[in-house]
Amino acid sequence: MRTKQREWLFLLTCLFLGFLANISFLYGEIEVSYIIFIAFFYTVLFVRFKFSFEHRRIGLLLMAGIWLLAGSFLLFDSTIFYPLNLLVIPAVVFFHIVLITSPAKLNWGKLSFIRLVTGKLADALRYLTNYLRYIGRIMARSRRRVKNRTLRQILLGILLTIPILIIIVPLLMSADAVFQEQIENLFIFRINVNLVEVGFRLAFTVVAAIFFFCIFQVIGKKTKREIEIPETPNKKTLPGIVAATILMLLNTLYVLFIALQFQYFFHEGLLDGFTYADYARRGFFELILVTLINWTILLVFMKRVRPEDDKQKRLLQILYSIMIFASGILLVSAWQRLTLYEAAYGFTMDRLLAHYFMAFLLVIFAYTLIRVWLENLPILHFYLICAFLFYCLLNAVNLEETIVENNLERYEVTGKIDIHYFSNLGAEGIKGLVQLYEKDPEIPGLKGLLIDKKVQLENGEGESWQAFNFARDEAKELLEELGL
Repeated sequence: MRTKQREWLFLLTCLFLGFLANISFLYGEIEVSYIIFIAFFYTVLFVRFKFSFEHRRIGLLLMAGIWLLAGSFLLFDSTIFYPLNLLVIPAVVFFHIVLITSPAKLNWGKLSFIRLVTGKLADALRYLTNYLRYIGRIMARSRRRVKNRTLRQILLGILLTIPILIIIVPLLMSADAVFQEQIENLFIFRINVNLVEVGFRLAFTVVAAIFFFCIFQVIGKKTKREIEIPETPNKKTLPGIVAATILMLLNTLYVLFIALQFQYFFHEGLLDGFTYADYARRGFFELILVTLINWTILLVFMKRVRPEDDKQKRLLQILYSIMIFASGILLVSAWQRLTLYEAAYGFTMDRLLAHYFMAFLLVIFAYTLIRVWLENLPILHFYLICAFLFYCLLNAVNLEETIVENNLERYEVTGKIDIHYFSNLGAEGIKGLVQLYEKDPEIPGLKGLLIDKKVQLENGEGESWQAFNFARDEAKELLEELGL
């Protein structure tokens, strides 16, 4: 392994990237600093590979999603997606850079690509091990060049003494004020550092720099993993007659269930003997579970069942379609139940996410229905892209703002509001509390919550540039205008 001059320059670039990761992620809350780091990271990537990438369409889509997710740290103050995106963004970024540096013929919609992604991590660790050995050999040769043994020993003694002095000198300074003053005057500046924190940050910077360097070294290099392994034709299949029998029985059950309880599904009010919880909440989760089971059955059958002739193939397609339509009706029923429950008890993050998830399932079932009749359409590609776009959409629509607006509209009609739930939200919850206070300052406990939030924002960690956030800054201004 040889390191050319340009590789040393690139190592220095990665060292700066590690330093940027240090100041972006280890200083209080992560807000604007995330998108700044992403911008510099991709600048290094583009310069390193000279804009020579493959899989450009899906690559551009993933990159747009990454920028949207990173930008959400700056634009919104989400309590649920903040911790999620801390994990999702690095995973998507690594998937993305492996994808765009892989051969164009590689099919990223197969499990073999997942093995490639994880294999690149293993390659990076092996590269790191080999690189450390290489540096060790260089240091060993450098030591042999120093012929004066005494000088080597003196330098070694100085190096070993420095860590001890770093610990002892501050202790002596704390023990004697005069000694402290002399040392401060000697070095001009005041020694006031947390050695543990400084050591951790330095170690983080170095480790991150080496990690980035190794990752950039291994991606783009062809290995055996880039050669796709064709699927074995001996996969176990389910006979078409068995699959058709199962589908007929299930579809008969669903048709009977929907026919007998159609009015119950779409009834505008409550039936006698049912509470909102019994009618809406319980029925919602059960119907969602049934639709997920149906989706699983469809995927397995479409993958494993091989019709014996065209007649059997057409029968299976019809049965698949009936199951999809039945699942769609169950989803619409679940949507109506949840809407009724929200009207009675208010809007929360869980309930709003459930609405979006049902919309996602409807899109998935619609595409699956098309795929039933047009067998050449790729299915896994669509599912992966749709899931990623769905997650990006959840970050872009600002769910907490939607929750606040819906609950405020409900308050205008019913006079009911849960201010404590608002206080558990991010900046949008604070802005909602401010709107409530402007409409009705006599709501019990509301003024106290606003004062607590104002103190929280003033004494929090949001003063550093890394933690700047538009939504939180707006909420702080609104609280100051109230003059509490």
